[in-house]
Amino acid sequence: MVRPRSPRGRALETHRRLAEEYPEAVCELDHGDAFELLAATILSAQTTDQLVNTVTPALFARYPGPHELAAADPLDVQQLIRPTGFYLNKTRSLLGMATAVVERFDGVVPTRLEDLVTLPGVGRKTANVVRSVAFGLPGLPVDTHVGRLARRLAMTAETDPVKVELELNGFLPARERGDFSLRMIMHGRRVCLARRPRCSDCVLVDFCPSRQL
Repeated sequence: MVRPRSPRGRALETHRRLAEEYPEAVCELDHGDAFELLAATILSAQTTDQLVNTVTPALFARYPGPHELAAADPLDVQQLIRPTGFYLNKTRSLLGMATAVVERFDGVVPTRLEDLVTLPGVGRKTANVVRSVAFGLPGLPVDTHVGRLARRLAMTAETDPVKVELELNGFLPARERGDFSLRMIMHGRRVCLARRPRCSDCVLVDFCPSRQL
């Protein structure tokens, strides 16, 4: 097999192989709708999806939608989300997000990236998660895993997540960007680990410039 030599070629071959390795591209944050995914993604900052999933059932049972969350007692929300860390800032973001959705978008989570990033606590990564996972729209969330793998595989030399996103967007069909991100995240969590990558188990090792064998 001819090894891909360009950043675009490496991105496309990575996409092809990871689709075979992880046929089910899934978001590991438990959610039932766009609002729940938006809240869960805000909570996922600086913590694990698994921990967030232990907190959100009680949060969503008490505050099932933006109207309820916008009217919530901040102290109650703080207690519910405390295990996720940074709970004071996250509470402000959750209540601000819910209030903005109610007041500016009639209680419906917007679909446009330009609108999503105006919500408190929502940056491009969170907005792209919601767009790609909840709405099935083009969006390539760049988290620490996606950024790390993209650099290790020489798809980009950028360190800024927005620049990484825009560069990767140019390599991939719009409709496939979300699945690409999900599979990169899964691979980063399971194989291409930050400190000790398991290169001997990696399906990309033959063309990875950073392989350690």
